[in-house]
Amino acid sequence: MTDNRTADGMRSEKETNGRIAELTTLIEKYQNSYYNGEGEISDAAFDKLWDELKLLDPDNVLFRRIGSDSGNFSKIRHIMPMGSQEKAADPEQFLDWVKKHTYAEYLVEYKLDGASLELQYRHGRLYRAVTRGDGIIGDDITANAKKMQGVRLQLTQTGRPVDFTGGVRGEVIMTHKIHDSFFSDKANCRNAANGLMKRKDGTGSENLTLITYDALAAAGPQPFSDEEEKIHWLAACGFITVPLKICRTAEDVIAYRAQVMELRTDLDYDIDGLVVKERAINMEDARRARPDRQIAFKFSLEEAVSVIRSIEWSESGATYTPVAVFDPVELAGTTVKRASLANPDTIRSLGVGIGSRVVVVKRGEIIPKIESVVPDGGSAVIPPACPSVCTSCGTSLVDEGTRLYCPNRDCPKRILHQLFKWISVTDIRDLGDTLVRNLFKSGKLRSIADIYRLDLETLRPFFLNEQSLASEKESLGAQKVLRSIQAHRKISLPVFIAGFDIEGIGETTAEKLVAAGYDTLEKMLAAHEEEFAAVYGFAEIMARTAVKGLHENAAEMKALLESGIIELEEHPSDGALTGKLFCFTGELVSVKRTAAEKMVKDAGGGVKSTVTKDLSYLVTNDTASGSSKNRKAAELGIPVISEEQFLQLFRQTP
Repeated sequence: MTDNRTADGMRSEKETNGRIAELTTLIEKYQNSYYNGEGEISDAAFDKLWDELKLLDPDNVLFRRIGSDSGNFSKIRHIMPMGSQEKAADPEQFLDWVKKHTYAEYLVEYKLDGASLELQYRHGRLYRAVTRGDGIIGDDITANAKKMQGVRLQLTQTGRPVDFTGGVRGEVIMTHKIHDSFFSDKANCRNAANGLMKRKDGTGSENLTLITYDALAAAGPQPFSDEEEKIHWLAACGFITVPLKICRTAEDVIAYRAQVMELRTDLDYDIDGLVVKERAINMEDARRARPDRQIAFKFSLEEAVSVIRSIEWSESGATYTPVAVFDPVELAGTTVKRASLANPDTIRSLGVGIGSRVVVVKRGEIIPKIESVVPDGGSAVIPPACPSVCTSCGTSLVDEGTRLYCPNRDCPKRILHQLFKWISVTDIRDLGDTLVRNLFKSGKLRSIADIYRLDLETLRPFFLNEQSLASEKESLGAQKVLRSIQAHRKISLPVFIAGFDIEGIGETTAEKLVAAGYDTLEKMLAAHEEEFAAVYGFAEIMARTAVKGLHENAAEMKALLESGIIELEEHPSDGALTGKLFCFTGELVSVKRTAAEKMVKDAGGGVKSTVTKDLSYLVTNDTASGSSKNRKAAELGIPVISEEQFLQLFRQTP
């Protein structure tokens, strides 16, 4: 593999090859434990290693191998191909696959979480049972298989022998009831089943069950013409078969997956996803090491199905945001019971209400969200009530779809929120929340300009008691607040804009506008919606909100600057990092992240909170990590640099 990433930021070829070797060793180790003993890590953890290796070395030989079995049994060649499927971890990945695989209908089966087994028949009589092995050759465990539930020693239909020579494939599983009653010391049903089926003495195999889903005649014509008929034929022969669902569209598959996610906890055996395939039997594709015409649409630890019990409305400044409260679910190791619904349009587009069954996701993200509603015609859903008037000033709220808000600029709650936003963005740390609320309540603080008009006489009563005031005692607290305020009169244009609490327009967003050429307040105020919409990272809705918010606050913005209360710093147009965008992840050692971000901005660069295609560098002290940001950077070809390499950029600056 050739790694053409440069030494000034991206992982070196030596580092990349080292990581590939490390991943290969780990995957081989965990595959071996999976196929021959008890799995050491979860499927989700294994998938992360697999995905990282696929990103770094897509042609790795591991992707053409399946696994291996022990040396305790005779080795037998399969009749049927037993390749490993492509997989999709979420609806987005599944829809990407569908773009290249558009079928008139999709045949969907449970993806059983057990161990694959091929039963080999001659003229309808079982003569061998072979484990998956490396996909071509597996272990002969016929004696054990004959004791399993669901294994047919002689094939019959309606009491008559079936003359079938070929293979039948299924999954060996252990039911939850058997596991709980006899093998609760094992981590899960799959591990227990793997151990039992390969015991040399065969003891315990009677506690296992085979569920079938595939068959192939090695001689004579196939006894079925498509995948649906195959399942019917297996059932007619007396096998236990995997449930089959026929979906007309990809969206139907996604909806069915959500339904199965909810009911799988009531199944008597484990499944970890769905298998999606076309109706036609495609033997050419099946012979591949990794068939392309079908996919494993897996479940994830980062998604679950729950029921909405109420919808609350969070008030932040002028904006009212709906929040769904649902039955607690476990997502990525944490208990989650609330998720933002963003705005009224989201409620309407999802069709959610009280009693709705919903898919909640938290895919590598901190904040959970509701992805979709699970179709359930039998449950009564109560439409959510939407606030109509402001709880602070009584003004009728405006529902723009993408936002529900109070339009009254003199709304006390809205003014107070803007004051808090300004103090936070400009980093006036000594002007605390309690003091701000008390000043606001007394009428001393009603605008951003009022912050800078505060003096010792105004502040002293908020720090001293009546006796101290009468003796004209000095207030060190008041003096400290004033010093902090005066130290934050000179700020950057992005900070200035972000401080006005315009919906969705924070410092990072404002920096995008500055980087796009709107580097003065005059240029921003003169811009039209379509101009902002053309800026990377913006869209029509955000552009409309930005233009409207700027116009609403234009008079106060100009007054602050023209009076000299606030002075704008000049944006470096020829700094060492001008045009460069940085994202920081993980802990820094020699410098705080806020200080590092300031270093970038002082040198003319910009800072982002996420990895996008316009990013110049991702800075982390764990450059070989398989984190979502590192994987995204590798996927987009963005240099990943260490803290030391980041600091070196400044040492090289003349």
